[in-house]
Amino acid sequence: MAEKLEKEQGFIMKEDAGRGYRRVVASPKPIDVIEKEMIKELVEDGKVVISCGGGGIPVIREDEMVKGVAAVIDKDFAAEKLAEILEADCLLILTAVDRVCVNFNKPDQKELAEINIEEVNRYIEEGQFAPGSMLPKVEACKKFVMHDGSKIAMIASLSKAKEALKGLSGTKIVR
Repeated sequence: MAEKLEKEQGFIMKEDAGRGYRRVVASPKPIDVIEKEMIKELVEDGKVVISCGGGGIPVIREDEMVKGVAAVIDKDFAAEKLAEILEADCLLILTAVDRVCVNFNKPDQKELAEINIEEVNRYIEEGQFAPGSMLPKVEACKKFVMHDGSKIAMIASLSKAKEALKGLSGTKIVR
């Protein structure tokens, strides 16, 4: 099937870690959220807004029209962009682990309760965070904190979101 799609549609297909094949498309970082004004209005009205699901739908503006494109917007960077637009005080990215770790799954694994941008940069340079997994989460948090030094970002498990906001769980990323 993958070969057929490559031949007939011109798609680029790659094996996905023993789970079959996936189409490979561009993964640009978001530069805007089209529905931002509506989202801001709902948030200001006290509504819970669910948006940018899975990163959102990638589009381009062409001749004053919005047109869908074959791409995947990273969900962590979409969350960062929306938090930036909304001027949020905190960006909380929820995942499957309680804290960001260095030396992940190794005997000397270390959980990080709080890290600053200098440490984030060092750990990224060392290759401590897996691409497509923890790396985009950490990079999105770094971008949010760098945008406005008075803001914080957190990475925590879904089951401990409340505790993370109280500083009892998760990894806090500060300038």
